[in-house]
Amino acid sequence: MVTVMNRGGTETLIMNYYREIDKTKVQFDFLTHRTDKGDYDDEILAMGGKIYHMCPIYPQNFIKYKKMIREFFIKHSEYKIIHSHMSELGYFALREAKRQGIPVRICHAHSRPNTFDLKLIVRSYFKIMMEPYINYRFVCSNNSGDWLFGKKYHSEFVHMRNAIDSEKFTFSFDKSLYMRQKLGLENQFVIGHVGRFSKEKNQLFLIEIFNDIKNKNENSKLILIGEGVLEKQIKDRIKLLKLEDDVIFTGSVPNIYDYMQCMDSFILPSLFEGFGNVLIEAQAAGLKCYTSDKVVPKDVKITDLLRFVPLEKSASYWAKLIIENKKGNRGNTCKQILDSGYDIKENSKWLEEFYTNAIKKM
Repeated sequence: MVTVMNRGGTETLIMNYYREIDKTKVQFDFLTHRTDKGDYDDEILAMGGKIYHMCPIYPQNFIKYKKMIREFFIKHSEYKIIHSHMSELGYFALREAKRQGIPVRICHAHSRPNTFDLKLIVRSYFKIMMEPYINYRFVCSNNSGDWLFGKKYHSEFVHMRNAIDSEKFTFSFDKSLYMRQKLGLENQFVIGHVGRFSKEKNQLFLIEIFNDIKNKNENSKLILIGEGVLEKQIKDRIKLLKLEDDVIFTGSVPNIYDYMQCMDSFILPSLFEGFGNVLIEAQAAGLKCYTSDKVVPKDVKITDLLRFVPLEKSASYWAKLIIENKKGNRGNTCKQILDSGYDIKENSKWLEEFYTNAIKKM
């Protein structure tokens, strides 16, 4: 159960598992909450998955949604597991699932809010109301789980790793050369970033860091992979700093791993991260990574390539650190990814067994 199957972090994680899981034993179908077609819809259908559409869960739709979700579960009594990736907004569906006798009801914590506003009061109400209807509490980190479920449930947390297909990200000199030629990045120091263009991803600060890097190292370029509501604001800032020729916007792309091949360093200066899965991918690609200290969970550090940098430090400080450490050859970190337990092949087997065993217990 998701909002829409676009190329966001959560949706990409789901697809990583869906591609690898044994579909003769477990089949994913998707309950989405938009009428728009998602980026992954065609691939889902090609793999035998079904996609159902609900109305958005907005306050003005609550009555309509409760009726729709009730009718859905009555009509589709074949489902034995509901796995909600919608945080506290899964409340209505999880409640109705229990009423209709669906035995396995999973709520998955992927993030937590980083600001206090009126919406947070409403969100807190729904997460409390949701408690009786959950029988498995999945988390990407204790930090995200503490907010959605509360520390009292720590012992019940089921840690589902944000696993990746490490082979796709493994560094290849030939592929790196091809991507650099394709993008016109020969003999450039290339900084990379992947993320939704939003306040919590802190791209405006990233632009300040890159501006300092550019001032210190003229042959520098920035690749921004993603899209979002702040795109115009980010582009306006780039224009003001006269960096238009030095920043590449790719939009939302299906082959992030190809773009990572031509990067030298990766920056994620987030104001908040539930986990920071893209940092696992960047380390798998052998990139030197820089991310926010005391914001991104320490669990994401699985190689010595990752450094935590305080957000209170200036853009110039970040830039100096990145430039000072830009030298060095990229190695193959595939074994480290495997050893750390973040490879998708093993994790998909774990999830498959979890689902089948959970049903047997009911």
